[in-house]
Amino acid sequence: MLVHRIRYAAAVTAAAAATAVLLPLGLTSATAATATTKVTHQAAKPTIVLVHGAWADGSSWSGEVSRLQRDGYTVAVAPNPLRGLSSDADYLRDYLASITGPIVLVGHSYGGAVITNAATGNANVKALVYIDAYLPDEDQTVSDLSGADSALAPAVANPTSVFKLVNYPGAPNGVYDSYVLPDVFVRGFAGDLSPATGAQLAASQTPTSLIALGEHSGPPAWKTIPSWDLIGTKDRIIPEAQQVAMATHAGARIQKFDASHLGIISQPGIVTSFIEKAACANG
Repeated sequence: MLVHRIRYAAAVTAAAAATAVLLPLGLTSATAATATTKVTHQAAKPTIVLVHGAWADGSSWSGEVSRLQRDGYTVAVAPNPLRGLSSDADYLRDYLASITGPIVLVGHSYGGAVITNAATGNANVKALVYIDAYLPDEDQTVSDLSGADSALAPAVANPTSVFKLVNYPGAPNGVYDSYVLPDVFVRGFAGDLSPATGAQLAASQTPTSLIALGEHSGPPAWKTIPSWDLIGTKDRIIPEAQQVAMATHAGARIQKFDASHLGIISQPGIVTSFIEKAACANG
């Protein structure tokens, strides 16, 4: 009988001890869960969608992707077929429709013209970020906006002075895929990269249909969506003055950096910081 009483007392004591331990733990867990919920809510960030330019591919953004991911952003490098401004914008528009929540949409070079068209009417896009990019108004073309001082300007009079032109299946009559000639690419695009890196990028460029350069832009998204523009002062594809004029017309917040047209490759840290500044302001 005494043994049973001892066992009973021990069991009660153990239960009380367990309760004493579990109750605070339960309260602490609930508090932690609440705190985690609050932190998660406060730390919610927009998805960063990156759109590459002509004669390029998604690898252009490698330096920015790793940094943005390290800083806790969900990043998507969107496909850009480089077939024509309206079709490329339609492609991106459908891609953006698959993303839930706020989006910061970033375009480099020709990618700026694509995001200008694709984001129109999309309420999820909270900011447009342009990096050495085109910000066309309605009816303007990429070719028109490059300016007379662009390394691409001689193509207006003689396309073969700038491009290697190649037939492609289904192309309209007189339309070709274009590849920038290696010397023009290294000199015009990659001024702050090593000659070897510039030559490698020239050799691996993605063809771009001439339709992309000459097609008229539609209603611009920057009329209703806040825009930001990072301008390379050494850009020889879209000279600084051209970029400033477009950005000013669009009402974009402007920052400059000492970079060539491929500043997204040569200075990804500065580009990333600029994107995050726009994300924090509009996310």
